Amino acid sequence: MITIYHNPRCRKSREGLALLEEKGKVFEVVKYLEDTLNEEELKTIISKLNIKPIDLVRKHEAIWKSNYKEQELTDKHIIKAMVKHPKLIERPIVVNNNNAIIGRPKEQILNII
Repeated sequence: MITIYHNPRCRKSREGLALLEEKGKVFEVVKYLEDTLNEEELKTIISKLNIKPIDLVRKHEAIWKSNYKEQELTDKHIIKAMVKHPKLIERPIVVNNNNAIIGRPKEQILNII
């Protein structure tokens, strides 16, 4: 099953969603700003992405700059920050079974569907 972690207000996220629809894929949409992720869910996604937690952070967000940028944070602290402020999570994320990708650019999604 394909899942897209989606923010409807984000153009890149909408483009990723449109690509899945265009390809005729069956998928689930998780609006992660409304249905927030817990630490375990986020850890699982990060593991499937095969990246460090910091690589999933939107570092240009005001929340990051004002609260976290200058701190030395462990992976655990970074995950807690993203759980507390889901706006910090890069998007869209597409998960297909045990594989995941950040859909920027949207064509990256083609690698796992």
